[in-house]
Amino acid sequence: MSASTLGAAAPRGGGRLSLITVLAFSSTGIPLAVLALALGVFLPRYFAGEIGISLIAVGAAFTIVRLIDIAFDPIVGALMDRTRTPIGRYRPWVIGGVPIMMFGAYKLFNPPVGAGEGYLILWLLVIYSALSIVTLAHAAWASAIATSYDERSRVYGWMHAVGVAGAVGLLLLPALTGGAVEPGSGDSMPTVGWIIIFGIPLTTAFCVLLSPEKVAPRNAAETFDLKEYWQALKRPEMIRLILADLALALGPGTTAAIYVFFFHDAKAFNYAQVSILLVPFIGAGLLGAPVWAKLAQRFGKHQTLMGATVAYAVFQTILMAIPKGLFLPTALGMFAVGFTASAFIVLVRAMVADVGDAIRLEQGKEQAGLLYAMVTSTQKVGAAISVGIIFPVLSLVGYNAADNVTNTPEAIFGLEMCYLFAPIIFVLIGGACFFGYGMNAEKHAAIRAALDARDNAAA
Repeated sequence: MSASTLGAAAPRGGGRLSLITVLAFSSTGIPLAVLALALGVFLPRYFAGEIGISLIAVGAAFTIVRLIDIAFDPIVGALMDRTRTPIGRYRPWVIGGVPIMMFGAYKLFNPPVGAGEGYLILWLLVIYSALSIVTLAHAAWASAIATSYDERSRVYGWMHAVGVAGAVGLLLLPALTGGAVEPGSGDSMPTVGWIIIFGIPLTTAFCVLLSPEKVAPRNAAETFDLKEYWQALKRPEMIRLILADLALALGPGTTAAIYVFFFHDAKAFNYAQVSILLVPFIGAGLLGAPVWAKLAQRFGKHQTLMGATVAYAVFQTILMAIPKGLFLPTALGMFAVGFTASAFIVLVRAMVADVGDAIRLEQGKEQAGLLYAMVTSTQKVGAAISVGIIFPVLSLVGYNAADNVTNTPEAIFGLEMCYLFAPIIFVLIGGACFFGYGMNAEKHAAIRAALDARDNAAA
């Protein structure tokens, strides 16, 4: 069975994939988003509050593993680029990562009595490695099935929206189950784990069986050449994308680090309301991702992204201006901020695919895995250092994060300014990276025409 016979036929040139194919391909993002949200929000609380590992130990475990994970991505990305099998380049990596992820989820969400920090580090290493493998392969695979400038905006938009649906579904589990399943509680976390364990192979089967993967003909020896990788990463377009992606990760990342503090202490919401306000913020991506993708098809990706960063700054300012205690206006403000933020990952990932085409035209080699590894690494770096940036600032303004502590008005004002200015500054820097960006629709169309002509001749 070949890559061309497994799944639907890949569209040629500027062809358009059917919506069924796009949704089948994107479905893998549902359990991936559920797992990522559970790992980032609920699992630390579970191991600290229910399993009995100290907060310091849990924080250290996650920090150690994430730092190792950052170094892991470029290695696995390079290996993906050199992979050639009868069923494709990236499809085998998606398939291979699934059982590892399932086993890691079982061990983390069903820990034995007496599990300690070593147990947590071991299985976090396993599951984050599997998550990196599947996420990288899925993103790079998308660049192979969507080859035209506009189609990439559409496909990456749907991928993001479908993933958001999974994250929102996890947040709504208490309402959907009548309170029987509450992520974060000791009784419910094994259930969350089983949802992930059953969801990963099911959605991956849809993706693998119903999605095409067109493998480029071999135009050069598929060998590792460090010099060529460095040439790919130092391209002006790629440098802009890496710097922009880091800034766009740091912006929302600084608000995530102080989200609970801000809405509880500055906006006077109780903890239940603080959790509910995440739903419109995350759920806005369901609508936002396809809308931004559509706008990118009309105005261009980098122009649309620059506009989204300005809109983010405006809505973040409006959210700050809403008087405290007003739940509905605040929920609408969170939706607006989440709507604009949904453009960042979608459009950056689509632009990386375009740069990958230019590099393949010049070198005759596929480098998509490495390129996506670099931008996923910037996301992880941003998430890791955002706390290190914003918490010292909070300390300088006198804010005390301990429970049952009444902060001074000056400290609350400092908290508000951190929540307002830090994300706006970083996001606007991310948008400014694209002034003079040269990879537009016309240039990419010429690159794709040359690639298609060369691939057809080789085939």
